[in-house]
Amino acid sequence: MEFQLFIVGDEILEGRRQDKHFAAVLARLADRGHRLSAAHYLPDDRDVLTEAFQRTLADEAHVISCGGIGATPDDHTRQALASAASVALELNDEAAGLIVARHGEAAHPHRIRMAEFPLGAHLIPNPVNQVAGCSFRHHHLLPGFPKMAWPMLEWVLDTHYQPGQREVRRSILVPDAREGDLIDEMERLVIRFPEVRFSCLPSFGNERHPGPHLEFTLSGSQPDADAACDYLCRALLGRDYRPQL
Repeated sequence: MEFQLFIVGDEILEGRRQDKHFAAVLARLADRGHRLSAAHYLPDDRDVLTEAFQRTLADEAHVISCGGIGATPDDHTRQALASAASVALELNDEAAGLIVARHGEAAHPHRIRMAEFPLGAHLIPNPVNQVAGCSFRHHHLLPGFPKMAWPMLEWVLDTHYQPGQREVRRSILVPDAREGDLIDEMERLVIRFPEVRFSCLPSFGNERHPGPHLEFTLSGSQPDADAACDYLCRALLGRDYRPQL
């Protein structure tokens, strides 16, 4: 399964806080055999969020969204998703009951707004403070707080999605190689192994190797990635390069 990630918040875009969600979401998806196909950093702007959700709803995408589901005036994610789907934003009785049970009379008039979700949404339980997120048409709205968002994401993945086949990644470092000299070999590789994701990163020297080199990466199922890796290594040896796995 492929997912898109929305990371919502002006504080991220302005550098007031550093994003921690990308790496955490990537790892949790990979552990379950899923893949991140795109990541978007979005502002606390209802129009921008609505437009983004309109695109992903139209594409029937699976979206993980972190941030912007609180009760303050700068939180727009729940409202934007409802607007994008052309449905009402309504008070969810179950979510409201959890907030009232925790906060009593202090739940009104503001905290209770966090129980307003797009019509037809289902709850995502929050094990930290019981203020739920929601799932709506494969869009999963999580809070921006990592300690809440990550266990909630794990619940979503384990409850609503079957584990996929875990991918493997094979890396080949080729000292003193130049991209332009190996384009033909790369093109033959991607034609022969279309199910394997391929990338080529040139470097003038880094911690992996002090001198100029190319690093090829091949990602996919273990049999496919291993076959592509073997094919590319043989092609490189045929060109008198010395690939390093």
